[in-house]
Amino acid sequence: MILPIVSYGTPVLKKVADEITSDYPRLNKLIENMWETMYASNGVGLAAPQIGLSIRIFVIDTSPFVDEENMDEEEIKTLKSFKKVFINPKILNENGLPWEFNEGCLSIPEIREDVSRKEEISITFFNENFELQKLILNGLVARVVQHEYDHIEGILFTDRLSSLKKRLLKKKLNAISKGAVSVDYLMKYPKNPKR
Repeated sequence: MILPIVSYGTPVLKKVADEITSDYPRLNKLIENMWETMYASNGVGLAAPQIGLSIRIFVIDTSPFVDEENMDEEEIKTLKSFKKVFINPKILNENGLPWEFNEGCLSIPEIREDVSRKEEISITFFNENFELQKLILNGLVARVVQHEYDHIEGILFTDRLSSLKKRLLKKKLNAISKGAVSVDYLMKYPKNPKR
């Protein structure tokens, strides 16, 4: 089932999400709905707070990034095959030089900005079968995981921008929270619940 994505200004997006246990009600159905919602919205990642649930889970499929320019074969291979469910993740380390990349977010449509993040992370998480995993990720895969991880920490990519940039975006962000935005996927707005 495709679920509505909550927009900028919705309180759940600014909360640190709660961990869940393996007996979370209808977890498999939730994961299935998250995949369906993400694909219907043309996203590469979706975190539970974006569908109004303050729990520590996100899904990622980086295959749409394969079309990006200047990639070597190894990067393309990684991006094509990286599709994972992250439950109760913990980023252990962020390493390497910070690099900028133009990010967007399904909860903040029509706004894209360069965000600086470290190039490598190590992370532990449970997969959909509640098996503990540990990965070292780098490049675009690491960036997508960092972006989604921010969601479960109550952080939006716009929070990582300079104060000047935030001031310049303020009108656009307020318009999004009122539903004065055109999207081709299902959304819920805090200041205009009927849209």
